[in-house]
Amino acid sequence: MRPLFIILCAAFFSFNSLAQLNRPNDPLAHTYSIVARDAKTGEMAVAVQSHWFSVGTAVSWGEAGVGVVATQSFTNKSFGLRGLAMLKAGLSPQEAMDSLLNNDDGKAFRQVAILDVKGRVATHTGAKCIDEAGHANGDNFSVQANMMLNDTVVPTMEEAWKKHSDLALAERMVKVLDAAQAQGGDIRGKQSAALLVVKAEASNEPWNDRVLDLRVDDHQNPVLELNRLVKVYRAYEHMNQGDYFVEKGKMQEAMNQYNSAMEMFPENLEMQYWTAITLANDGKTDQAVKMLQKIYKQDANWRELTKRLPKVGLLEVEDQELKKLLK
Repeated sequence: MRPLFIILCAAFFSFNSLAQLNRPNDPLAHTYSIVARDAKTGEMAVAVQSHWFSVGTAVSWGEAGVGVVATQSFTNKSFGLRGLAMLKAGLSPQEAMDSLLNNDDGKAFRQVAILDVKGRVATHTGAKCIDEAGHANGDNFSVQANMMLNDTVVPTMEEAWKKHSDLALAERMVKVLDAAQAQGGDIRGKQSAALLVVKAEASNEPWNDRVLDLRVDDHQNPVLELNRLVKVYRAYEHMNQGDYFVEKGKMQEAMNQYNSAMEMFPENLEMQYWTAITLANDGKTDQAVKMLQKIYKQDANWRELTKRLPKVGLLEVEDQELKKLLK
């Protein structure tokens, strides 16, 4: 019996060692995520939440006019750039996925989703991803999760994606994350989240091809914070549009945009300040003075900034008006 016992023990430890060798040494990013495309605009996005620090630096990858990738569980970061390069070379998402996993000894531990500009998807959930793990996909989307509290997370994500088709892509993605968290989300809890949105087509200015790139690296409620940041982004879209109208000399249109921004974030002093400066440049000194006085009371540094604007041409008023503005 003793020789047989020794043989069995040797076989067990050999198998266990082999399993350890096959397990990748890549960083962990057990999480839930969605890759998706807006059928109306063609924009593509990745959204993710995890109980892991700075999850957006590992999971989410995207390129305008090409596609998006989510790589998680035992995260192989190279899958992001390599997957995008394969899409760019003309491979389908499934062909790219097959190529990535073909020589990957750790594929049983991987979870990956790839989506291209046509809305085609390929998703892989390895057999050794920690329960609850799974995915669901269809035209223009894929949701995937591992190490979840329960098995309702993935179907709830799919339902949320389909339910909120009336929303803009960024807001729709956050709704999916929120729905997953409401079902229990990551069994370990919450820590970080990220949202990446890229344009449908690449331009000659690649630095402008990312519509949105938000990361909440460490927060008690990262999805809630991500939702707040999307709202801030929308408010600053109004500010940017207002600046555009100022350049075109369309002051009323500019004020409409600035007012929309301030309504979204009435406590934001910068939005109030540049609105006041626009009023001053439009000859509406008294209105500008009223706004600036309230701003100065909260932070006197804005008065100092006002003094500096005439030098660079951002405040073009007579000396008498400038004195009123600095009152």
